Amino acid sequence: MVYIGVDLGTSACKFLLVDETGRVCRQVTQEYPLRFPHPGWSEQDPGDWWSACLAGIPRLLEGLDPATVQGIGVGGQMHGLVALDAADRVVRPAILWNDSRTAAQTDYLNETIGRDLLSRCTGNIAFAGFTAPKLLWMRENEPELYASIRRIMLPKDYLVYRLTGVHATDYSDASGMLLLDVEHKCWSRRMCEICGVQPEWLAALYESWQPVGTLLPEAARALGLPGTVTVCAGAGDNAAAAIGTGTVGEGRCNISLGTSGTVFISSDTFRVDPNNALHAFAHADGGFHLMGCMLSAASCNKWWMEDILQDSDYAAAQAAIRPEKLGRNHVYYLPYLMGERSPINDVNARATFLGMTMDTTRADMTQAMLEGVAFALRDSIEVARSLGLAIPRSTLCGGGSKSPLWRTVLANVLGIPLDLPVTEQGPGYGAALLAMVACGRYADVAEVSRAMLKIRETVEPDPALIALYEARYAEFRQIYPACKDLFARLGRA
Repeated sequence: MVYIGVDLGTSACKFLLVDETGRVCRQVTQEYPLRFPHPGWSEQDPGDWWSACLAGIPRLLEGLDPATVQGIGVGGQMHGLVALDAADRVVRPAILWNDSRTAAQTDYLNETIGRDLLSRCTGNIAFAGFTAPKLLWMRENEPELYASIRRIMLPKDYLVYRLTGVHATDYSDASGMLLLDVEHKCWSRRMCEICGVQPEWLAALYESWQPVGTLLPEAARALGLPGTVTVCAGAGDNAAAAIGTGTVGEGRCNISLGTSGTVFISSDTFRVDPNNALHAFAHADGGFHLMGCMLSAASCNKWWMEDILQDSDYAAAQAAIRPEKLGRNHVYYLPYLMGERSPINDVNARATFLGMTMDTTRADMTQAMLEGVAFALRDSIEVARSLGLAIPRSTLCGGGSKSPLWRTVLANVLGIPLDLPVTEQGPGYGAALLAMVACGRYADVAEVSRAMLKIRETVEPDPALIALYEARYAEFRQIYPACKDLFARLGRA
């Protein structure tokens, strides 16, 4: 038997065919356009996502007996607003997670409504990418379209709706709307009142592995699948990816060193830090998680190498960094090329090199860049530790994890072993594992996650390097507070 995992991304939809052993048998990618109608806006037509399914799933199944397909799970981009009218027509293009038009609405929620109230209602404060500020923007700027809304949903839930006809969402994805009372796993009546959301607009809430239905007859015909295929609720992209990396249960951690960087820490109980420095979301395993997101991680490396040094030989640049310089570099780097999200939540923060002298080399600055990203990731880890979460080790994935040097730096900055999984397929793989649970192949998410996780390599920290980096990190932590007011003035200039 096989299962389909769908990863609804920002630029493409990726489809995986996964067998019962966790082997990825096939994968297909369907791209679609991303539209920027005004500066700072980011939109997509939900119809393009469905068209990608109609094209991608039949390609995935070519030459395969469709009767072997048991279930479908969908993981995808979070926070996007999809609105439907009374005839189930899309009201306007979806406003995506990386859309920044809602600065005024985000400020209104955080400053006028107040962070304390938001945190009490949802466990989180407002960010421009979240769904609730998008609804306020529609109400203020597109009142006629807003008045026509009868359903609101998240991007991956639109696909589930087209597959099953069921208006459903899961707790992990709903956590990023700023409409869910995350701790109690129910919609927040107070937040709905603040945002003018009618209760009937909201989807039924499910755990990620729960089946929401089987394929509609017209969907089954279009995809070439039996109508008996089970579709589970699925999960937001980070929670779905965490299932595939074994990040399930108390204190398990996964770090993604991609274009942006994420620290995902699972927890059996709901935790929220007093400053809301980390997102406090529900997890796809039925528990909760804390998540820190830094906006520029591996993208710092790309910027430094290709835009500044105009050099694409990443390996050679890192080979010039002598092992004896680790933990002893005199140059520091703040990795805030696009402002920063977690844990400082400062749109005005800027990237900064500090400490250069006449003997500073290109290798010193490259090393500082790698270390600066590692230090910033540790900032989020420290917030979680302050809440009593013990984090004895972490898995590591993403493009930056391919660098042996960066892996070594990060393991010693964090002071924990880093495990590199054999299979790194992201949200689509985790979604397929959720489908296996929905179909009864595994008893629960913990069982399937343990069964599928295989580690190809572990990077062990060196006690001597840990001590050196501990001192360096203490100095790094002083740089942003010293620059914060200047960054704010530069941001207003």
